[in-house]
Amino acid sequence: MDANLENWMRKLEEAARGTFWDDLRCRLAKAEPGLVVVSLLAERRHLNGIGLLHGGVHASLLDSAMGIVAMIARPGDSVVTTNMNIHYLTPLGLGPITVTAELVHESRKTVTARGRVEDGEGRLGSWGSASFRVVGGEAPAVRPS
Repeated sequence: MDANLENWMRKLEEAARGTFWDDLRCRLAKAEPGLVVVSLLAERRHLNGIGLLHGGVHASLLDSAMGIVAMIARPGDSVVTTNMNIHYLTPLGLGPITVTAELVHESRKTVTARGRVEDGEGRLGSWGSASFRVVGGEAPAVRPS
């Protein structure tokens, strides 16, 4: 990983402490331009009432992973989710979950990404796409010092 990207990601991880990211208990497994991998060990807290990985967990993981891809694409800017579409395919449960997000397109004011949520056996639980609006200066929590 590039030293600047590694430093930026460390700042992002520090800024995420105590936030919803921590509540989910996910972690950044890989980050490089155009590709992010987020992992989660799904616990009972992540399930819905019928024992399946909650749709909101799918959505949060996809939004987070795709958002990081968008932030890496635009390191000097802040980006916010403007649209996200999710296709739920296979019920997932307890155990390791991997989310892979990729950059699809980038313009002056918009970044588009896609992502996949898979379990430890490689079953595709959901996939999604999202658009992120470039809104200006870098997020205060991850600005270079």
